[in-house]
Order: sequence, then structure tokens, then C-alpha cells
Amino acid sequence: MTVVSVSMPDSLLERLDAFAEEHGYTGRSEIVREASRNLLSEFDDKQLENRELLGVVTVLFNYETSDVEQRMMQLRHEHEHLVASNIHNHVGDEHCMELFVLEGTLESISTFVGKIRATQNTLSVDYSVFPVDAFDPTLETE
Repeated sequence: MTVVSVSMPDSLLERLDAFAEEHGYTGRSEIVREASRNLLSEFDDKQLENRELLGVVTVLFNYETSDVEQRMMQLRHEHEHLVASNIHNHVGDEHCMELFVLEGTLESISTFVGKIRATQNTLSVDYSVFPVDAFDPTLETE
């Protein structure tokens, strides 16, 4: 097995070690391997391919980190064909939340979420996807 060096802040490393101990993992490598498999398989759902999807993406970041807010605006404009709606809210005294409603293919939503996740200084990125045709009561489901 190939050895890979990964940089991460001490606080994340401490959380990783605590998680390993609490959940019975043999070590950091086992957690990182499982997390990597899960991340890579997130958008590998054959039932979602070739379907129009609705995606909801929520991003939380620190108010003082203005570069994150600018990046969110850039991504909204770069993907205006995908972004159906975008809402910016203040959460408490220190945080902001961006909510994106997306309409598009699995590939386009996956690309957008990947760019959001690659943005430095985000605190949390969460998303969900649903087939648009699943909302149509006239269509029969199997």
C-alpha cells in the first residue's frame, strides 16, 4: 500500500484521533481510507444518472473570512445555468450561511459541490440531491 502524507490543522487531527478511539478504528489511516471511499462514491449513484436533479447546498463560514463570500459569488456567476436560487444569511454574530438551490445533472452538481468544498476557510459544506421527476405525482414509481 502506498503511503501518502496529508497536512491538516492540529484541531482536525485531534478530532480524527478522538473519532478513531470512540468508534474502534485501528488508526488515522483507516479513517482517511474510509472517508476517501465515501467521498469518491457520493456522486456514483447509478439511479441519479441521466436524470434532472434538484440539489441543495449549504455552506457555513466565518463572517470575517470575506474571501469565502467572494468565492461563493464567483461560483454563483460561473454556474448561473445551474443555480436556480441563492440565499445569504447571517448566523449568530460571527458566521454566514450560503444556501444554493441547483437544477441540473449529477455531473454539473458534483462539479459545483467540489468547487465549494475546495474553497478554503469554509466551516461546513452540506448538500442533498433529489430527482426532479420524483416530485411528479403523475409518474409511476417502481
